[in-house]
Amino acid sequence: MSLHIGDIVPNFTAATTQGDIDFHDWIGDSWAFFFSHPGDFTPVCTTEMGRTAQLAEQFAARNTKPIGLSTDTVEEHNKWIADVNETQHTSLNFPIVADPDLEISRLYDMIHPAQSTTAAVRSVFIIDPKKTLRLTMTYPMTVGRNFDEILRVIDALQTGDKNNVALPADWQIGKDVIIPLSISNVQAKTSFPQGWTELRPYLRMTKL
Repeated sequence: MSLHIGDIVPNFTAATTQGDIDFHDWIGDSWAFFFSHPGDFTPVCTTEMGRTAQLAEQFAARNTKPIGLSTDTVEEHNKWIADVNETQHTSLNFPIVADPDLEISRLYDMIHPAQSTTAAVRSVFIIDPKKTLRLTMTYPMTVGRNFDEILRVIDALQTGDKNNVALPADWQIGKDVIIPLSISNVQAKTSFPQGWTELRPYLRMTKL
């Protein structure tokens, strides 16, 4: 199954390290950072699980719940968490989905046969409270994710939703934003009374 931005993500029930969940119910009124791993007790995955745990307060500040997935059992996950905590000097408190039968991995198109037929690639899904897929990224098995970018895109998506703006390349909180083409100059005078800089008729920069 291919997932596209704007789709309602598939629901599933699964065993996790924090008990059984219904995915949509678990997301609730929060955003979700759903990310997959090739397997437990693998080096890159261990650093990524640790980094996610270290950033717990950052995710919470963005009303975002992390949830991992690996194609192993809950029993294996729990053993692995001890290694993550010890080697990455953290305390992992988010759930890890068990997917030994690859059902969820296939549902979310995490199995890329040219990489492996039995392990999930490093997929990232950012999901909003309406259960809509807002962003997806896929990394190869040998390259760890950039968590600064993951937090940045969550900030950008939430800022865009709140203020009806678009965000330029490399945008960070506090930098100028773009007035979308769907907003005329007449409308913009009401929505953006602070004014804007018109670099081109199609490129209007403003501050929030």
